[in-house]
Amino acid sequence: MAEERSESSPAADAGLTGAQALVRSLERVGADVVFGIPGGAILPAYDPLYDSEAVRHILVRHEQGAGHAAEGYAMVTGKVGVCMATSGPGATNLVTAIADAYMDSVPIVAITGQVASGSIGTDAFQEADITGITMPITKHSFLVKKAEDIPHAIAAAFHIASTGRPGPVLVDITKDALQGIAPFHWPKRLDLPGYRPVSRPHSKQIREAAKLIMAAKQPVLYVGGGVIKANAAEQLVQLVELTKIPVVTTLMARGAVPDSHPLNYGMPGMHGAVAAVGALQRSDLLISLGARFDDRVTGQLSSFAPDAKVIHADIDPAEISKNRHADVPIVGDCAEVIGELTEVLRAEPELPDFSAWQGYLDGLQNRYPTGYDEPDDGSLSPQGVIKRIGELTGPDAYYVAGVGQHQMWSAHFLPFERAGHWLNSGGAGTMGYGVPAAMGAKAGRPDSVVWCIDGDGCFQMTNQELVTCALEGIPVKIAVINNQSLGMVRQWQTLFYQGRYSNTDLKTNRVPDFQKLAEAMGCVGLRAETPAEVDAVIDKALSINDAPVVVEFVVHKDAMVWPMVAAGGSNDAIKIARDLAPNWEGEEL
Repeated sequence: MAEERSESSPAADAGLTGAQALVRSLERVGADVVFGIPGGAILPAYDPLYDSEAVRHILVRHEQGAGHAAEGYAMVTGKVGVCMATSGPGATNLVTAIADAYMDSVPIVAITGQVASGSIGTDAFQEADITGITMPITKHSFLVKKAEDIPHAIAAAFHIASTGRPGPVLVDITKDALQGIAPFHWPKRLDLPGYRPVSRPHSKQIREAAKLIMAAKQPVLYVGGGVIKANAAEQLVQLVELTKIPVVTTLMARGAVPDSHPLNYGMPGMHGAVAAVGALQRSDLLISLGARFDDRVTGQLSSFAPDAKVIHADIDPAEISKNRHADVPIVGDCAEVIGELTEVLRAEPELPDFSAWQGYLDGLQNRYPTGYDEPDDGSLSPQGVIKRIGELTGPDAYYVAGVGQHQMWSAHFLPFERAGHWLNSGGAGTMGYGVPAAMGAKAGRPDSVVWCIDGDGCFQMTNQELVTCALEGIPVKIAVINNQSLGMVRQWQTLFYQGRYSNTDLKTNRVPDFQKLAEAMGCVGLRAETPAEVDAVIDKALSINDAPVVVEFVVHKDAMVWPMVAAGGSNDAIKIARDLAPNWEGEEL
């Protein structure tokens, strides 16, 4: 690998241990927070880390928490998140978070200790082939066996994680490499053969896309998380204002266009808004920007947007035409694609009039709004609780969700007016993501309010990280939407398994007592069980900024997420309630 090298300081002449080189490398790439847990193989790295004034180490309670915290930190700061673990079980406990970051294109670097190089392959104590285990779920991985190779591996890892389509990179370092001594050489230039991400789109493809837009009558901007990753929200709004093309934003793109914008029809997909689903199904042109035609959006692929031509722009060429053929494929960074497309369309003497199409979608939105019913027994509506958290907190906060019903309700009822203020596990759907991701987000944005909307099932998977938050001064706010069940699975059992609730009842009526559990972990514990208590506990949580706060909302057990498309079903079969479906028949523009 050809590269220019320079010694970082005269002290390098005497050499550094690999562990010292690792810490110095982290300082050089600007890593200011590392989430981790020490153990035997990684222990040499923790000694020089103890002396670093630039890198803060946050001692988590479980390695999965370290990985999700690194994700949360990365998503709110735009920097690479860093997590660290020892060999064997320490490394394998990171796997879920690494997979989550891979699916959602989150730039993290996972640093793991490994047994001594001479012991690799001998089934040594706490040995695991973590580079092999994570090969399908990382952008790249390094197994470093020599101290002198550590600076280059760290520099390359951060570069790969943060460029092109972002994602996780693993750096596995043997214990003898951490203990060995070598001169410290920092690469001035990285030469990574085969790694050439394309950010600038081809001008011919941009012109072809513009032609399709000019000829369309019912186009839709189908916006995915790639727009958020590219920091392209401002450019996107400019394109929307210029063309007046309706927009739908996927689960990962909520906030890319403010929900208050009249051309934003919300989230499409399995639990999407009727107008958003209808926009895709009835369109004649899909302009896909940083989206991957995920099955949760398309439903039955053969019936998805049957009359639409497709413009598909993505920085990852592997995504284009993977699930749906693209009539105009565009490889490039979404910010550059949108910017160049806007300029080409702006040069047109006259743009098409899409007002009739917009009127049709407005009609769908008015006829089939995404709402909810208050329970007849006077208990709390989970949708109403989540909506009220958003109303009392405002759109400037960062909102993190776990996975399940509360995630879908959050996607519909929180105030999405700012790009990058919504964090959740989209591709992997990782229960337990919420609390540690919120911890990482608050560590990255300490002056902002960070709410985690969690379910009682998700919360019980990773709530030990609240101890970390309490001891490290990370005052997150956690809303536990307690319906005493694994809500989304229970909903499916209601609809498809004749109400046979096999192992979805969590029986969490005070076992555990979430309020007492929170207090035992050094947090403030609050509870609301009636509508009259909701505003007061939210206000109380918002007033506490020197400790983590957990608010348990005891909600109605049978609340369901609507709209809904059954898994594998056609989006045309969307239901707005158990026995109600929109009337698509005979609707004309």
